[in-house]
Amino acid sequence: MTDKEIIEKLKAIVTPYVQRKEGLEDFNEKTDFINDLKINSANLVDVVLDVEDEFNIEIDNDSMDGMLTVGDAKRIIERKMAEK
Repeated sequence: MTDKEIIEKLKAIVTPYVQRKEGLEDFNEKTDFINDLKINSANLVDVVLDVEDEFNIEIDNDSMDGMLTVGDAKRIIERKMAEK
């Protein structure tokens, strides 16, 4: 799976939780889930659960704490998929 495919899937996953839709216009690795998209912490848990389902991986608490940007999430997904 390419970086672009992962980022596109992440965008689809986070879109229902985004409070600041303008943040989706330039959705890239530097996009911050909290500051740019205004996703609240409760919804971030939902995002993690959706990511686990979509990519068939399990994200531990340490990894979840480090998932602040799209790039962070992409790297965690890639690492977890490689571990399978």
